[in-house]
Amino acid sequence: MDGEPHLIVILEDDSGLRSAIERLFRLSGFKTRSFRSAEESGAADWASSARCLIVDVQLPGTSGPAFYGTLQLPRPPAVFITAYDEPATRRAVEGSGVHALLTKPFLGAALLGAVNEAMQRGD
Repeated sequence: MDGEPHLIVILEDDSGLRSAIERLFRLSGFKTRSFRSAEESGAADWASSARCLIVDVQLPGTSGPAFYGTLQLPRPPAVFITAYDEPATRRAVEGSGVHALLTKPFLGAALLGAVNEAMQRGD
């Protein structure tokens, strides 16, 4: 990456996974900001200014796809993650205009690749 590191915003309610994703992206040269839920203070503002989002589909309170839909256009690209790979989940995510959906557990390299691809397609 050239210049200022890209900001990746993470919305994930599992603290262990959230920390692991933050560590992965920081070690890969990104800036990160993470939140437990869509309702956490500052989540929408930080998400709107991010280069890419990583969003859990099944957040407490507002779901990941519903949160993404509330962001002002143009929205940053998003990679959704879920432990529940079901047709209803896929429909909800596809309807939100998301760039990728990964099923937990996933490899760090797969998440990095999905984020990089989403950022390239988002340009």
